[in-house]
Amino acid sequence: MQISYIIVIIVIAYIFGAITKAFVKEVPNHLIPLQNVIVGLVSALICYVFKIETNLLQAIFLCLLATMGAGGFSDLAQLLRKDEKKQE
Repeated sequence: MQISYIIVIIVIAYIFGAITKAFVKEVPNHLIPLQNVIVGLVSALICYVFKIETNLLQAIFLCLLATMGAGGFSDLAQLLRKDEKKQE
């Protein structure tokens, strides 16, 4: 069941990312968490509608947690890369 969540989130995030890149030149950093929340909510609704999860609240929580966590890990990786470049 968790793999199903991951697949739904990956597909929705890819679609949102492609739409954003096609229509917006540069996304301000303060809007990225909002996009992650929207991806999480859309993913949760899809998981609920297609009966991957029968509890809507649980689907929302899991998908929001996954998308916000992924955004946090991405930010952490970028910070680590910047620190490595400064040390060189």
